[in-house]
Amino acid sequence: MFLNQLETTQTLKAIPSGVAGVRATLNEMRQLVREYKKNDQVRSTAAEIVSPLQQKNFMGEIKRLHSFVRDQIRYLRDIHNVETLQTPPETLRRKYGDCDDKATLLAAMLEAIGHPSRFVAIGKTPGKFSHVYVETRVGPRWIGLETTEPVEIGWQPSNIMARMIAHN
Repeated sequence: MFLNQLETTQTLKAIPSGVAGVRATLNEMRQLVREYKKNDQVRSTAAEIVSPLQQKNFMGEIKRLHSFVRDQIRYLRDIHNVETLQTPPETLRRKYGDCDDKATLLAAMLEAIGHPSRFVAIGKTPGKFSHVYVETRVGPRWIGLETTEPVEIGWQPSNIMARMIAHN
């Protein structure tokens, strides 16, 4: 079990504090998406979730994937004072994760079936970040996909004073 945990969950060490730390964490998340969007379990799960839809119902695909991660993957904070990132297959297996785990899973599933994604780190204080969510592009617009609150696609948090975007 310990060896398996090391392979599927990464404890982030030597991450700088502040903005540089957020940037480093987003880069780790981007690497996970780039690697796991090609994973058979991630793609198969995404394909199964969207299978009831008519072909080429792209907005429907986005809505179904968002709903799955929002409703079927429980939000659970990281270990106290330990920042970790799970691989998307591990988040599927465990059925829980914090905002970065849920965002990484959703981004990998979106990308696995052809939808572009990006991460948006936000905070309510200038220069301080406390949350991350996914956006996907539909036509020229980027649409917010918050998975830790009971909200529909397109919802945007209010009173945001810090924002950092990382494209996958």
